[in-house]
Amino acid sequence: MLVFGDSGLPVVLFPTAQDRYYTYKDTGIINSVSSLIEEGKIKAYCPDGIDKDSWYNYSIHPADRIKTHIGYENVILHDVINYALYEADRKKVAIGGCGFGGYHAINFALKHPDKISGIISLGAFFDIKRFIFGYYDDNCYFNNPPDYMPNLEDPHYLDRIKEMKIILGTGEWDPNLDENKRMSDILNKKNIPHLLDIKPDTGGDWGWWRGMFAEYVMEIIGK
Repeated sequence: MLVFGDSGLPVVLFPTAQDRYYTYKDTGIINSVSSLIEEGKIKAYCPDGIDKDSWYNYSIHPADRIKTHIGYENVILHDVINYALYEADRKKVAIGGCGFGGYHAINFALKHPDKISGIISLGAFFDIKRFIFGYYDDNCYFNNPPDYMPNLEDPHYLDRIKEMKIILGTGEWDPNLDENKRMSDILNKKNIPHLLDIKPDTGGDWGWWRGMFAEYVMEIIGK
């Protein structure tokens, strides 16, 4: 994991599909918010990803891909987010990611809304059925937001989800545009406030994501 900054709101960033902890440094995402880091407004945590061993590991059974993902999520919860909360002496962190990192951010936050104050998802897709080839069990269900969110009725979760600032950033040329519209529709049906931001003349890649991320961080921290 790489950590940038000394103080401010902790922002935990999941890497894009099969990428590593240094992705956001190398692609300029961290540099796009360098002034906020230097001013002590945010502190960015960039943990490693294990998508190659979980979702993209087609050498193991789909059930084991899901279980590997759950193990990763537990590490993020206990060893990254809880530590960030301790370091910052705060009750909640913000969370985000580009591409498949946006899936990780949304899925994690919807299941742990008591830990999360805001979500930034950029060019993400949210339906994991493409990885499991027709296999389905409870673990698949509870890690597929398009499936479990429409059925969520527990006020403990819904009330806390409604407290989060949720940003779904995409573009009119983004191949995942329809997935973002679908997720927005699901949130709307649950009366969950959020921003679906469809940028004109924009696709789904780092050149666009850098400016979008800097804009959305300002929204999350209330500037």
